[in-house]
Amino acid sequence: QVQLVESGGGLVQAGGSLRLSCAASGRFSSLNVMGWYRQAPGKQRELVGTTTNAGSLIYADSVKGRFTISRDNAKNTVYLQMNSLNFEDTAVYYCFAAVLLSSPRIWGQGTQVTVSP
Repeated sequence: QVQLVESGGGLVQAGGSLRLSCAASGRFSSLNVMGWYRQAPGKQRELVGTTTNAGSLIYADSVKGRFTISRDNAKNTVYLQMNSLNFEDTAVYYCFAAVLLSSPRIWGQGTQVTVSP
């Protein structure tokens, strides 16, 4: 069974950067799709972006050009590099993994990112 553990969240000033990590234990190689969602207070969880084993990347329009997802299969880890952060990026960020985009997701516990104005 796969487990996901996020790290790297915290408090940052607007314009700053953070890098989130998501380490997977278990059968990492079977997880073709990995990525990130986020949920701000009072809002629905929204997709930030995804990556696949083939290297395909998808980003939400709100983060394009500012966020980058990368994957290190040797370390069983996926990363979310966040630059030019703004207040609207404040949310709990959740890592997820799945065999396919249409498959049930495996979720991490979430990590809080707070951007101060």
